[in-house]
Amino acid sequence: MVESLSAEDYALFQQKLTGRIIQKTAGVCGGNARIRNTRIPVWTIISLQNQGAGDGEILENFPILTPFDLIAARIYYQNNVL
Repeated sequence: MVESLSAEDYALFQQKLTGRIIQKTAGVCGGNARIRNTRIPVWTIISLQNQGAGDGEILENFPILTPFDLIAARIYYQNNVL
């Protein structure tokens, strides 16, 4: 279904998805972006991926996370850090 979206609609979908999943709260995780209502910072996920961890390994080690959380973390990182 997502594949059928136009490029503009897909970008909007990504923005909305990221906006609901990624949170920044003063005093939580040092104010760094984190994954929805957890204390797992986006940088932790990106760091693990950069060290070679695959999605399956990350999800196994952080069972509270979903595949959508990992996608949102990557999108957030691409749009706000790189």
